[in-house]
Amino acid sequence: MKKIIQNLDKIFYPKSVAIIGATPTTNKVGNVISKNFIDGKFRGEIYLINPKYKKILGVPCYSDIGKVKGNVDCAIIATPSKTVASILDECIKKKVGGIVIVTSGFEEIGENDIAKYIREVALKNNTPIIGPNCLGVFNPYTKTDSMFLPMYKLERPKAGEISFVSQSGAVGSAVLDLAAYYGVGIAKFISYGNATVLDECDYLEYLGEDDDTEVILLYIEGVKDGKRLLEVMKRVNKKKPIIVLKGGKGAGGAAAAKSHTGNIAGSYTAYNAAFKQAKVVEADGINELFDIVKIFNQPRPKNNRVGIITNGGGLGIITADAVEQMDLKLADFSEDTKKKISEILPSYGNVGNPLDLVADSGVDAYKKAIDIFMAGDEIDILLIIVLMQTPPVDERIIHVLTKASDDRRKPIATISIGGTYTEAYRKILESNGVPSYNSPKAAVRAIKRLVTYSEYYEKLKKE
Repeated sequence: MKKIIQNLDKIFYPKSVAIIGATPTTNKVGNVISKNFIDGKFRGEIYLINPKYKKILGVPCYSDIGKVKGNVDCAIIATPSKTVASILDECIKKKVGGIVIVTSGFEEIGENDIAKYIREVALKNNTPIIGPNCLGVFNPYTKTDSMFLPMYKLERPKAGEISFVSQSGAVGSAVLDLAAYYGVGIAKFISYGNATVLDECDYLEYLGEDDDTEVILLYIEGVKDGKRLLEVMKRVNKKKPIIVLKGGKGAGGAAAAKSHTGNIAGSYTAYNAAFKQAKVVEADGINELFDIVKIFNQPRPKNNRVGIITNGGGLGIITADAVEQMDLKLADFSEDTKKKISEILPSYGNVGNPLDLVADSGVDAYKKAIDIFMAGDEIDILLIIVLMQTPPVDERIIHVLTKASDDRRKPIATISIGGTYTEAYRKILESNGVPSYNSPKAAVRAIKRLVTYSEYYEKLKKE
C-alpha cells in the first residue's frame, strides 16, 4: 500500500494526462474536464480519448488509450460505469501511472463486483486509483484539474499551502469556491468518493509528506477502518495541523452518507472521541471550517493572551466578552506598554484592553498601536477591529494590516462588520493572507482553535 501512496505523484504531478470520455458536447463531464486542462494551461501533454471523434476542442483525439504513442502518467475516466472495467484493463496494459475515476454507479448503489475488481487491479499493479464516484483532484501548481465543474461557475483558488481531502465533491467544491473568492491558496484538493482503493488515511499519509502542504482539511462522512484513521491522524497531526469536518452526525445524515458514497457513517460519539484523542481540530460546519483554516496561516502563539485594538467601543466590548467565553485571556498591559499607549491616544482616550482608538482615529493610530502590541511581551495574539465606515479610515489600512500579518512575530486576526464597502475591504485582506472575520464570535472561535493546537504542538516539542 505504501508504494501506491507514493505513486500518487503521477496524479498530482503528471507530465501527461489522458481524458477518457472526452467529448465536444458542451456541459458533458468529459467536455468540462477536457476544457479544464486545455483552458487551464496544463503544463504537460493532453491526450483526449473517444473513438467517435478525430479531434475535440482543437486537440487530436484517439480511439483508445493504447493508440497513444507517448507515456501516460495520469488517466481520468469519465465514461459510463459498465465501461470502466475494460478501460481499466487498457490503462494497466498501457502502464498508466495513476487513475482518477469520476464515474458513479458502484458501491453507492450496491454494484460491489466492479468495485472489487477495481481494487484488485489497483493493488496487483501498484496503481493509485482515486474514486470512483468523485469530483477528482486539483493541483494549482501543476494545473492538474479533473473537476467536472466549469471554471466560470467555480473559480479555481490560487496556489497556497492548504490541502483539502473531501469525501464529498459538493462540500469540497463549496469550500474551494469560498477559497477562490477570498483569495485563500490551495496546495491540493482531493475528492475521493467511494474510496474503493485509497481512502482518507492514505491521503493523509501522502499529504503528511507533501512539501507544498502545511495545513490539511478533512471532510468525512464514514470510514471503513476507524482504528487506522485514529492512528494516522495522530501521526500526521504531530507534523501538520488537521482540521476535520464530520458529516452524518445524526441518524438521517448517516443514512444519507451510506447512499452517497457507500461508506457507513457510524456513531458520531466514536468519531468525536477519536478527534479528541488525535488532537485534531474539529469544525462545526463549512463556514467554521473556512474560518478556522484562515487563522492557521498565522504563526503559532506562545500563549493565550489576547490584545484587542478597536475604533468602536461597543464592538471591543463584545469581542472581549467572546475572548473570555472561549477561555482565552485578555492581556494585562505592562507599565511600559501602558506608557507607550498613552502617548498615542488623544487626551480623552483611555488605556485599556480592549484599546479603543476612538472613531476619529485614523490609520496612523492603528499602525502605532499595532507596533506597541507587537513589542509587548505580555500580548500573544492581536485582534484588530476596524470599522471601515469611519471617515479617518482609508485604503492605507490594508497596507498596515498586511504588514502586521507579514511580520510573523505574533498571529493577528481582523474583524470588520458591514455591507458592500466593508466586504470589499475584507476580501482584499483575505487575498493578502490576513485572516478577516465579520463577527467577533467567529474570529475568537478560530483563535481558540489555533491556541489549542499550538499548546499541543509545544507539548510535543518538549516530550
